[in-house]
Amino acid sequence: MDFTKPEYFNNRELSWLEFNQRVLEEALDPTTPLLERVKFLCITSSNLDEFFEIRLSGIKQQIDSNTNDPGPDGLSAQEAHQAIQRRIAQFVRDQYTLWNTQLVPALAENNIRFLTMDALDPEDSAWARDYFTKEVFPVLTPLAIDPSHPFPQLLNKSLNIIVVLEKSGPEAENRHAIVQVPRVLNRLIELPNRTGHTHEFIFLSRLIEEHVDALFPGVKVLGAYPFRVTRNSDLYIDEEEAQNLLRHIEEELRKRNKGNAVRLEVEDTCPLPVRAFLLEKFKLHKDDLTAVSGPLNLLRLMPLCGLDTRKELKYPPHVPVTPATLQGEADLYEAMRTQDILLHHPYESFNPVVDFVQRAAADPRVLAIKMTLYRTSGDSPIIKALIDASQEGKQITVLVELKARFDEANNIAWARRMEDAGIHVLYGLVGLKTHCKVLMVVRRDEDRIRHYVHLGTGNYHPKTARLYTDLGLLTTHDGICQEVATLFNTLTGMSDYPGFQHLMVAPFDLKERFLEKIAREAAHAAAGKPSGIFAKMNSLVDSDIIEALYAASGAGVPIELLVRGICCLRPGLPGVSENIRVHSIVDQFLEHSRIFHFENDGNPEIYLGSADWMPRNLIRRVEVIFPILDPKIRRRMTEEIIATFRADTLKTRVLTGQGTTLRREPASGDKPIRCQAEFIRIAEKAAKPGAATLGSTPDKSLPKPSSV
Repeated sequence: MDFTKPEYFNNRELSWLEFNQRVLEEALDPTTPLLERVKFLCITSSNLDEFFEIRLSGIKQQIDSNTNDPGPDGLSAQEAHQAIQRRIAQFVRDQYTLWNTQLVPALAENNIRFLTMDALDPEDSAWARDYFTKEVFPVLTPLAIDPSHPFPQLLNKSLNIIVVLEKSGPEAENRHAIVQVPRVLNRLIELPNRTGHTHEFIFLSRLIEEHVDALFPGVKVLGAYPFRVTRNSDLYIDEEEAQNLLRHIEEELRKRNKGNAVRLEVEDTCPLPVRAFLLEKFKLHKDDLTAVSGPLNLLRLMPLCGLDTRKELKYPPHVPVTPATLQGEADLYEAMRTQDILLHHPYESFNPVVDFVQRAAADPRVLAIKMTLYRTSGDSPIIKALIDASQEGKQITVLVELKARFDEANNIAWARRMEDAGIHVLYGLVGLKTHCKVLMVVRRDEDRIRHYVHLGTGNYHPKTARLYTDLGLLTTHDGICQEVATLFNTLTGMSDYPGFQHLMVAPFDLKERFLEKIAREAAHAAAGKPSGIFAKMNSLVDSDIIEALYAASGAGVPIELLVRGICCLRPGLPGVSENIRVHSIVDQFLEHSRIFHFENDGNPEIYLGSADWMPRNLIRRVEVIFPILDPKIRRRMTEEIIATFRADTLKTRVLTGQGTTLRREPASGDKPIRCQAEFIRIAEKAAKPGAATLGSTPDKSLPKPSSV
């Protein structure tokens, strides 16, 4: 059967916008705590910025270069662009309707208010004037626009104010000037709290508008209007031509703020002539303009979510727990030699991973540490530990991914710190991002030299480990550890990829082996043997994988996919995907773990890793998918983790065959389950002293998992 028909595929960009709609639904949900609703609204704004910077700018480039070949969904770049623009216009209207009609009134009811300048009482008005004079005015620079002053180069996503000045003569036109607002200034300004019970704010843009005439003495100001421009921010790097990759990326970063404009945002009070003037200067079409009825950059509302005095308006705080086996003075090395250890973040702490590196740095028995770093924090204790280890004379090798999008500058900074400390820093393979999460410690134990390995689905980033859901495995399994050692030699040396029994590695054999496992499930189903696939990931885009899943569905394989973001597969199509269900979970923590479960005729295989089913992960990155071999952990994965994901009824959306999603409704009489809250409960229970090993005592309150 031909599974390549366009009607079998969702458009990638439109599917991503549906994901952002699911995030917006969390902000729309009145059962979500109020400040968390604000946070989700901020996230949608940040997501949309990145969409314009990367995805939409790429489509515009295709149109400009007349590259109009249709994708798997049959849409040309021009057709996709038109559909995307319509969808974004509606999305932005929904954002600001939510802000103006629901969130602002709800915040006011909770004594968090946003005031206009003319609503300030005399005392607050005097305070605001003084604040402008002392804190804002000194850092503002008015830039005239005339024949001797060309239109300035404005930074990507920066706040600017265009000022209309009275014409200088009867025949002259009105003049314009630009006021750039430095990012060092807070966009939300809190007024002095005289009652102790309220938080009152004014927007920086309103304060500048009110006092902008101070920047143009002797000239009449006719109007001042905030605007914001978004630019193409993808990096273009030919590694074959770049003799020094680090320096080349630094040069590209400087260009990022100067990329071609792809979007202009103004407030809806901005006059049409001013809009036309800005569109002309940025070489944009009227369809590239967004006029909003509120603050230009909703992400600037994020400080509200940090109000310490309003904890009742947030999710209850969660402190990640340490598994019982690693509490107290437990010897981590001995624990790893005894059994594999699975960590489920952020429900379980990331500290054991940090401790793993820190112990290795201080341990005189440790000979070497090797790891990959994709993203981490600037003050990372892992970086410090690696530097300490190098200064102790240990061999330290780190594969740093400089091209981690929007983290390039941070990665360059700490890569240089490590190089200065004598660490052997490598930048991966030419043309490939090193995206895998692998850490290996080589230690001289009493009996022999042994490898201790951590493999994960998320970055070595202690801060995001409290915000993202991820899984990590600590193991001394000889087969896995030997393959990890060989993998590092392959990535740092000149050897060919040898092929592995346990690990599946992109770009070498990952896609091929996934396709083989999907085909095997189809063969089992056709033969009447137990079959099934459960796969959890961020995105599903690869057309070969999708076609293989369609074939497996046709053979009778029950397939359940948990896809947080983009999903180009269409479930439930008669004769094509009747046996495929696709769900998505959006909640307090960002779902980031990747899990792959194959029933395999009653001998289940479970794999974890950092790769989605996308072409970039399967063929254009270095990715590692690793197996769960320990029977207790396999049981924990199926009876606790996968079962809990499948049981969620409060935060799960169901993907329809038309590419839209609907909230999953609990069956009559079923207990409502929110999987992330359930994971917190399970982790806290298992962390109590004397608790049984997770996985050995499945939760009886959850439905028993089916064959998948």
